[in-house]
Amino acid sequence: MSRLPSKIYPVVDHPRWVERLGAAGARFIQLRIKDLPVEELRAQITTAQELAARFNVSLVLNDYWELAVELGIEWLHLGQEDLDTADLELIRSTGIRLGVSTHCHEELDRALLIKPDYIAIGPIWETKLKKMAFGPQGVERITEWRELCGDIPVVAIGGITLERLPSCLKAGADSVSAVGDFIRHDDPEGQVRRWLACAET
Repeated sequence: MSRLPSKIYPVVDHPRWVERLGAAGARFIQLRIKDLPVEELRAQITTAQELAARFNVSLVLNDYWELAVELGIEWLHLGQEDLDTADLELIRSTGIRLGVSTHCHEELDRALLIKPDYIAIGPIWETKLKKMAFGPQGVERITEWRELCGDIPVVAIGGITLERLPSCLKAGADSVSAVGDFIRHDDPEGQVRRWLACAET
C-alpha cells in the first residue's frame, strides 16, 4: 500500500478551503459537501480540483463516487453505508485511491476485505460536528487498528485538536484528520502550519 500524502488531513466543506489550507501547506484535503443540487456539486468539485492542482494538494472527495469517476478524482472516501451501493470494481478500474470509514470490528473486517488505500477509525474523541452512532473510541483503538490493518495506512478522526495530535501519531496513526480545528479556527492557515510542525517533531 502507498504511503499517505501527509500526516495531517483537513476535512473541509467548501472549495475555498482547498485554496486557503493548500496555500498554507496542507497536502491532503478531503472535500465533504452535503445537500447540494448535482450541478452545483459538480461545479464545486471541479473548482476544488483546479485549486488542488494549483497548490499541489491530493484532493479526497467524500461520498460521491459517481462524480469521482466522472471527474477523475484522485482519492475517494466512503462511509460504511456508501459501500452498500458503490461500484467498487468500477472505482478501482479508474485508478481512484480509496479510503473507508470504520467504527467497530465488524466494519473493520468489511473494510479489510476491500483492501482500501487507507482505513479511518473514529471518533477518537467526542465530536459535535456530526451525529455519531458510535461513542469515542480512544487512542488505544488507534494502536489496535494499526496492528490489525497490516500495511494499510490508518487515519484517526473525530474530536482531534492540535493538542491531541501527538497522542494519535504516537498511538500509530499514519495520518490525523480534523474538521473544526481547521475551518472553525480563528487562524486556519496558522493552524495548518502548527499541525505540520507538530506532526514532524
